[in-house]
Amino acid sequence: MAYDELLIKPFEPSEQADVRRLILEGLGGHFGYIDETLNPDLTDIMASYIVPGNVFLVAYLGSELVGTGALIHEKENIGRVVRVSTDHLHRRKGIATTIMRHLLSIAQQRGYRRVVISTNNGWEDAIGLYKYLGFIEEARNHLGVNMALDLRER
Repeated sequence: MAYDELLIKPFEPSEQADVRRLILEGLGGHFGYIDETLNPDLTDIMASYIVPGNVFLVAYLGSELVGTGALIHEKENIGRVVRVSTDHLHRRKGIATTIMRHLLSIAQQRGYRRVVISTNNGWEDAIGLYKYLGFIEEARNHLGVNMALDLRER
């Protein structure tokens, strides 16, 4: 299937188990293990994201779930991108880039002036993607990397 047939849409409750699995498998693949206690938001995505008014997107190629991403309200005029994940068989094909562009567009529609994102040190693919999209590294320490994008400059 061609990647130009990628469908990005809002999360639906029927996708709960598949979305949780995709994200946790991605984390497990990166870290070598999964500590589910560090991911309580994935137990109920509707309650964690949708009910509070945030955005959670899923990406499909045909009937196959291949990616996710969420935008949450951080504070006045600032959104935070979280839970960007791509199925390991479909990485480096532009799926995460497309999801991110959708999330940034939604952030602009919501009036956010700035979007922030955090990731772990050593997750160079993610850091590279965010830099490609215009995010600037603001801080780095043993816990990770914090980046931001000023939407007023877009």
